[in-house]
Amino acid sequence: MRYIITILCLCLCMMTKSLLAQELNAKVIIQAPKLKLVSPKVFKTLENEIQAFLNQQKWTNDQFKQEERIECSFLISIIDELSPTSFQAKVTVQSNRPVFNSSYNTLLLNHQDKDWTFQYVEYEPLEFNDNAYLSELTSLLAFYAYLIIGLDYDTFAPLGGKANLVKAQEVVTQAQNSPSKGWKAFGSTRNRYWMVENLLDKKFEPMRRGLYEYHRKGLDMMYDKPDIARRSIIKSLGMVQGVHKNVPNSMGVNAFINAKGDEVINVFSDPKVPVSDKMKAFNAMVALDPANLQLYESINKKTGALPPGGIPGRGRGGK
Repeated sequence: MRYIITILCLCLCMMTKSLLAQELNAKVIIQAPKLKLVSPKVFKTLENEIQAFLNQQKWTNDQFKQEERIECSFLISIIDELSPTSFQAKVTVQSNRPVFNSSYNTLLLNHQDKDWTFQYVEYEPLEFNDNAYLSELTSLLAFYAYLIIGLDYDTFAPLGGKANLVKAQEVVTQAQNSPSKGWKAFGSTRNRYWMVENLLDKKFEPMRRGLYEYHRKGLDMMYDKPDIARRSIIKSLGMVQGVHKNVPNSMGVNAFINAKGDEVINVFSDPKVPVSDKMKAFNAMVALDPANLQLYESINKKTGALPPGGIPGRGRGGK
């Protein structure tokens, strides 16, 4: 009997483990339209290896179920072949979060990174170490993996993603001796260094708290309590606006606008939304993103209602 119980316990443990998953559910696409030195097959191999690297790596100590994995995508465009094993590229990174009581996924990150030169030899293992810089390829992937997880956690608890954002910052620190762009404070204010530096700066805490207000107390409440939910979103926009006043034209605030600008328009352009709420949302977005004034004017037009239980819109292209 004891033997049977032991076997049953082992089976139960194996079944439980099979239900658990890693944190990310990443989709990877590599575009390489003008190849002269390298076979397209090489990039198909790399595409599969990057996807496996992102999805099979254990990025946190937390347990995820299959359905809880964070949906994200990496669109890699090869711009130039510097050699048969060295490439200049840009990558567009997006991540999503499900909204409660809805089939809608809200965009959390929509960012294009243009400062990327990496080396790759076909079938060469993709290796990463938290405590050392091993390659430009895996360091960049790890940086965005931690960033995606950190932003996701911030939407479920106030400042909940700090540990993962610190991990992203550690990747930046390890890469300071890299010859590639994107890791250092000088040379650009729109790179990986400044992205995570902004997010971990005390001045930006109201914006990160605003992510929780916007998502957990806003979008997640939209089905049951739409009026309260919209007020929470307006409050969150005010929190981001406060950061913008203290640190104008920051990368952190720009990242918020890239992900949320179109969504705010869609939420508040519903003709059922009170005019006072429309004006508050409009004024906040124009203050944050005056270059797109004409887009935000559609908030005040009496057109288009939201579908039941859904919030349309995906977000503009990353800057």
